[in-house]
Amino acid sequence: MNVEDLLHPLLNSYLRSPRWVKASLGRAYSAVPVGWRRGRHYARFVQEAQIDDARQLRNLAQRKLARTLRHALHAVPAYRSRRALVAELDDHRAAAAVLRCLPLISKEDVQRAPESFLSGDVDPSLRLKMFTGGSTSLPMTLYLHKGITRAKEYAFIEQFHRRAGMAEHDIVLALRGNALPDARGGRLWVYEPIKRQLMLSTEHLSPEHMPEYVRAMREWKPRFIQAFPSAAWPLAQWLRAHPDEEVTRRIESVMLFSETVTAQQVALLRTVFQCPVLRHYGHSERLLMAASMPDDERYFFWPQYGFFELVDAAGKVIERPNQLGEIVGTGFDNEVMPLVRYRTGDMAVLSARAHPALPGFPAVERIEGRMHEFIVCDDARLITLNAITTAEQHPLLEFAQAIQFEQRLPGRLDMRVVSARRMTPAELAAIARSVERRIGGGCTVQAEQVATIPRTARGKLPMLVQRLDPRRYFGGDIAA
Repeated sequence: MNVEDLLHPLLNSYLRSPRWVKASLGRAYSAVPVGWRRGRHYARFVQEAQIDDARQLRNLAQRKLARTLRHALHAVPAYRSRRALVAELDDHRAAAAVLRCLPLISKEDVQRAPESFLSGDVDPSLRLKMFTGGSTSLPMTLYLHKGITRAKEYAFIEQFHRRAGMAEHDIVLALRGNALPDARGGRLWVYEPIKRQLMLSTEHLSPEHMPEYVRAMREWKPRFIQAFPSAAWPLAQWLRAHPDEEVTRRIESVMLFSETVTAQQVALLRTVFQCPVLRHYGHSERLLMAASMPDDERYFFWPQYGFFELVDAAGKVIERPNQLGEIVGTGFDNEVMPLVRYRTGDMAVLSARAHPALPGFPAVERIEGRMHEFIVCDDARLITLNAITTAEQHPLLEFAQAIQFEQRLPGRLDMRVVSARRMTPAELAAIARSVERRIGGGCTVQAEQVATIPRTARGKLPMLVQRLDPRRYFGGDIAA
């Protein structure tokens, strides 16, 4: 057990506490040695996260996969029908072959019968109850392993921080779902001393609030930014229109999390802050973790964190590069609820090239987002958001504060635009036609200007609200 997991149920109360209470408790807690806070397993995961030898990584990943499969086949009801496969795991090098003998599972499978995925050999007191974000309209209850799962995640996140150049005591500007409890009646930001984060309210990203955010950045002098792309975008737009070198020149890296990232977002952030922009991939289930490099925009999966697969529409493992498929993960180290061959719903394009600094890391050229973020044309083609957003931006959208699409029928797409500039019907029609041209036919677009676009409970702003089920069309033509 670690202190972090013991106190986790109190997190929301801490964040809702008055600023003076947060400051006092936070400073006191941050003085506790990190090893005590994160438990006895944390140091082991730190060592594992730092391995950079390809052979050592491969052996460790094989042993972890074999151990995960052995435990799941023996102790988890959902896998017991395949228990005979345990005999083939005496040689851990056979683990990948054994894995492919097991069926793929989905979020719906776990949601329908969560108890069948819980280990009968682990004390229920070690279950840490969590919830997925529900981005697919299917929020799910899941269980992490107390003292282990979150300690491991901290270790690998910190490896990502080091990749970005961030040190332990650096101050970070945080724009990641920060709906501050006291933002409505007071300041729109707060400094959180445990993680050394200057947290800005993502509910107040309109131009009239930007001067206050910039003043806070001058005061606290953050050197790194961690943000949802949709939250970093309006701040970067403001700073492009109102340059402030005292603020922007200090930023050494921007780290983007949780949402699909567009080429326009990355280009704007690089232009404004003149620094590397890194992307991170993870999910609530904690099965896989990947990130880009300062010199390479591809995503590289830590092989010692979880086992990565990419499958096609028929569930067959993709091994040829430049093919689009669904990311499938088998998580390591969670004996409470080991999920084996779990379909994440995230789509990616397999890469053939390794990074010289990351030997043994599986790589994808890009992550296209979730299956429910694909647009369905009237001829059953699927279009990724990447196909729209990597094209040249329409001039009228250059200063748009937010954009969102919604689809209710194949071949029909509604587009909402938030902008301080009042747009005429002719201008909105021109924007709609430009999107139709990017799609390449098969979809009509209706654009409208709105005052605001609501964020999710976790502060995200989905670029596409998909009311259809694109999985019905997966396997046909896809434009990426």
